[in-house]
Amino acid sequence: MKTKAISSIFVLFAIAAGMASMAPAAFADHAEVSIITVDESGFSQTCAESQGGTGCYIPFVATVDVGGVVTMTNTDPTGVHTFTSGTVDGFSPSPDGAFDTGVLMSGDAFEWTPTQAGEQPYYCMLHTWMVGTIIVQEAAAEEHADDHGDDHGDDKGHDDMVHEEVAEDVELMVMISDAQVMGGTQIELEFNVLHLNYDLTATQNGEVVFEEKGLHSMELIATHQIDALGSDENPIDVEVVSLGIGAPGDEDSWTGPVGQVTTAKVVPEFGTIAMMVLAVAIISIVAVTAKSRVVPRF
Repeated sequence: MKTKAISSIFVLFAIAAGMASMAPAAFADHAEVSIITVDESGFSQTCAESQGGTGCYIPFVATVDVGGVVTMTNTDPTGVHTFTSGTVDGFSPSPDGAFDTGVLMSGDAFEWTPTQAGEQPYYCMLHTWMVGTIIVQEAAAEEHADDHGDDHGDDKGHDDMVHEEVAEDVELMVMISDAQVMGGTQIELEFNVLHLNYDLTATQNGEVVFEEKGLHSMELIATHQIDALGSDENPIDVEVVSLGIGAPGDEDSWTGPVGQVTTAKVVPEFGTIAMMVLAVAIISIVAVTAKSRVVPRF
């Protein structure tokens, strides 16, 4: 009888030890999660759940703990994609500003650390049939107590450092081009990220001829009309200052470089109207030449 009791104690101890050893592994499964894109998902909708597929993001539904790390990677060798938080109805997107990777080239990755529990839908801005869901859950109470204890301030500082490092990894590129249009100058800004917030200022002879604060570009190209003409002797100085990347009005969630300044001197020579006038002149010369059979000399 005594032998049976001792054996039972050993069995119970073994079961308890096994459960304890399994618990950390279960928690670790949700501390980090990776999401990738399906190959050729930008050209074909067959992967979309709405078309009977299993989802254009893998996994279609991902689970992560609050404070965990979600790594989003474009593994599609055939195209570019985004991971943009929010929902999309047909071709009408509704970003919510939780995260936005911007355009990811093949092989590029982005990290996001959720701060509250709940379901977070997301989609691709360039291919709206690509949708997915991230389920953010509270970490287990035991793990939360062991990992954090009384060091909440240190964890917050670590999260801020991670957030800043991710933001610094975003390299912002701004290209400025121009053309004479309707007696003024049209400025075209080309970005390499979506949802850029910025200030735009144009000066000529030290005077401000255009100034707009808190602008937001949902697309990769934005155009602005300036009521002034530049010349070699009197150029227009254009300055673009980045404010961050994210949904307008949600500054606390903005990422990316802040305060980066891009400048250019605008001296438009042949804009849209000038090119049209030149084309008409050339056509007229050709018509006269054909009629008179006289080759003009320039």
